[in-house]
Amino acid sequence: MSPIRTTLRRAGLVAGLAAAGVLAASGAAFAHVTVHPESYAKGATDGVLTFRVPNEEDTASTTKVQVFLPTDHPVLGVLVTPEEGWTPEVTTTKLKTPVKTDDGTITDAVSEITWTGGRIRHGEYQDFNVAFGQLPDDVEQLTFKTLQTYSDGSVVRWIEEAEQGGDEPENPAPVLTLTAKTAADSEEAASSSSDSDSAPAAESSAASSDSTARGLGIAGLVVGVLGLAAAGFALARARSARS
Repeated sequence: MSPIRTTLRRAGLVAGLAAAGVLAASGAAFAHVTVHPESYAKGATDGVLTFRVPNEEDTASTTKVQVFLPTDHPVLGVLVTPEEGWTPEVTTTKLKTPVKTDDGTITDAVSEITWTGGRIRHGEYQDFNVAFGQLPDDVEQLTFKTLQTYSDGSVVRWIEEAEQGGDEPENPAPVLTLTAKTAADSEEAASSSSDSDSAPAAESSAASSDSTARGLGIAGLVVGVLGLAAAGFALARARSARS
C-alpha cells in the first residue's frame, strides 16, 4: 500500500473515532436530567423553569420524578404547571432565614416537587414546567438535585455537583446559572421608576395648562362682551347727537 493511501486511511480512522466520541458525549448529555433555560439574571421575577427528563433505559419506563429545590437560597412563589397524566405533589419547608420582599417577609418556600402517575418510555422525554415569582440575587447558581424512578424499581440519583475546573460527574444534578443583571435591566428599572415619578408632574403640568387655557378663554369672552357694550353705547350716542 502506498504511503499516501496509508496516511488517508489513518486520517479517516482518526476522524471516525472522533465523530463517534462526539456522538457518545452528546448522547450521554442528552440522557441527563437538565433545567432550561440554563441561566437567568439574579433576582429575576415571573419566569419559568423547565426540567427535561429523558428515559435512558431500554426495558423500563420512568414513573416518578422528584426535584429538590434549595432552601438556603430559596426560589419564591413556585407554581406547578399541570402535565397530562402526571400528578404533582408540592412540599414546603420553613426557612431558617426568612426572606424580606416588597410584599412582606417570606418564612416558607417550596423544597420538593414530586410527579407521579405518568410514564416516560424508551426514546421519549417529558418536560415539567415550574413557574416562579422571584429567584435569589445572592448566589451564583442553583442546584436542583433530582431522583428518577423507573418501573423496574431502579432509581437514578441526579445529585452530583461538578467541581470547578473538573470533569462532569457521571450523574450531574441540573444546575441553573445566575448571571449579573445587565445594563438593559438596570435601565429598564430606572426608566420605569422615572416614568412613575414623572407621572404626577406631567399630570400637574397638564392641569396647569388646562387652567391657563380656561382663564384665557374667560378673559377673551369678557373683553368681547365689553367691546360689544362699548360699541352699542357709541352707536346710541351717535343717534342721539343726530336727532
